[in-house]
Amino acid sequence: MSSTGVARTGTAGWVFAPWRGTFYPDGLVQKNELAYASSRLSSIEINATFRANQKPASFAKWAGEARDGFVFSVKGPQLVTHIKRLKNCRSELANFFASGPLALGDRLGPFVWQLPPNLQFDAAVLEGFLELLPKTPADYVALAGQADARLKSEPFLDTSAVGAIRHAIELRHPSFDDPTVNTLLAAHNVARVIADTPESPLRELTADFAYCRLQGPARDNAPTYQPADIADWATTIAGWTAKGSDVFAYFVHEDKLHAPANAIALRQALGITPPGD
Repeated sequence: MSSTGVARTGTAGWVFAPWRGTFYPDGLVQKNELAYASSRLSSIEINATFRANQKPASFAKWAGEARDGFVFSVKGPQLVTHIKRLKNCRSELANFFASGPLALGDRLGPFVWQLPPNLQFDAAVLEGFLELLPKTPADYVALAGQADARLKSEPFLDTSAVGAIRHAIELRHPSFDDPTVNTLLAAHNVARVIADTPESPLRELTADFAYCRLQGPARDNAPTYQPADIADWATTIAGWTAKGSDVFAYFVHEDKLHAPANAIALRQALGITPPGD
């Protein structure tokens, strides 16, 4: 862990029609939206991977459009989380990891696994899944090398430009409010997603980095983040980075229209100025 962590703020995805003329300037063509977004944000969560595996060329294209220093997180596929429900999913994981995320190179950030709201805590299932997740580039290649014929492209296994392999998991059923869960996550250095909702207000770290999918604020009848909320989060995140933890903070709440503005406000509150400012 470095002496000081790096904080990144952003959104889930970058294609959203209502952002055109609000976040994106009038007249900006859609093919240039990612480049613009990367000049204003620090990171974006790729959600297309949730529905289906993407191809190496797509990951390479996105990496090429983003500015230097920008990082993507990658959402794990619903085939693993919602259909297989974390059970007997080695082959599905292998195909996903072989499908091309490594083509992001040094722009590859954490993988995030969002569980369905009705998936309850089962210690054996969770531990088995956490044990499967690759924690190093070598682990990654070993698992991805087991991809089967369902993969529609050649396995992409080049780790030369990739750094740490990280994972975060979003646990949405109340049964995960069990101290055993955080113990398991910490043992595998997997970050518990911080949701910032009235139902899940805790800001506990279970890994050497923090992963926030900010859906709050965590108080009743508060549909939008206010300046005081942004300032509060900036204080929390600054405390984490001061202790050496990297932080990925994405605004993914129902007020999606203002997600980019909130991410920019949080970045500015943290004193981070990317080339686009």
